[in-house]
Amino acid sequence: MTDPIRSTVLVTPAELRAMMDEERDLVILAVQSINPYTGADSIRTIRVPGAIDTEAYSDFQSPSSPERGARPLPDIVDLQTKARRWGLRPEATIVVYDSDRSMVAARAWWVLRWAGLPDVRVLDGGMPAWIAAGLPVDETPGVAIPSQIVLSPGHMPELNADTALALAGDGVLLDARIRPNYVGGPTTAGMPARGHIPGAVSAPAPDNVTDYGNFADSVALKGIYEALGVDGTKPVGVYCGAGMSAAHSVLALAAIGVEASLYVGSWSQWAADAARQVVRGGRPR
Repeated sequence: MTDPIRSTVLVTPAELRAMMDEERDLVILAVQSINPYTGADSIRTIRVPGAIDTEAYSDFQSPSSPERGARPLPDIVDLQTKARRWGLRPEATIVVYDSDRSMVAARAWWVLRWAGLPDVRVLDGGMPAWIAAGLPVDETPGVAIPSQIVLSPGHMPELNADTALALAGDGVLLDARIRPNYVGGPTTAGMPARGHIPGAVSAPAPDNVTDYGNFADSVALKGIYEALGVDGTKPVGVYCGAGMSAAHSVLALAAIGVEASLYVGSWSQWAADAARQVVRGGRPR
């Protein structure tokens, strides 16, 4: 049985195939990337048929700076130019996918929603799940019909350094980085401080997915986040290192009906200011 909340942000391979067979107004974006930590590349040789290639680390961010963090949001005019080239339309369903547990597809999902596109979803499990389902693939990128879409920023809830700190006291601020980065510790000269924002709760984004790379079922996700204090009574925010894995957790929360704000600057912005407090250890404070 289809989960009506989950299906607004996630689609299974079978559901996407059905959309394609129905000739639904649909645009599919392959979010390609080279993992900056492992060097692993996307599955670029084959694609979901008709998918338009995009690049995770250039199309959905702007150049880094200490003031804005490592992966600031893209300039809206630049994003609009690309969205027109990709053929995005406000009336279309847009499905994004990647080859890495939806980690970069989630950022694309969030950025496109932030820019005003109302119906953006992520292919659950990405290209590996599509292949595992035995569905057809194509070796060449799709060819888009350019559009005249007009984008505008600010359609998703955001945090900055000050509001993130305040939310850690008044609500639930989740740290989506892996546990060692949350705990922190000594750093070498010239490196940013390691630790977490005061009051933040450790909630590693990899916990959102199964060993197969698809998102955990809704019961499991609810259990994970309820144990972290997400009980529907307080506002929720998420940060990570640079606004990538935090978007993954915002997506996971949306799949269970929880709206969460994203601190785009995240730790890369927070730690760049020596005046901001850094907490080390396994507890929020």
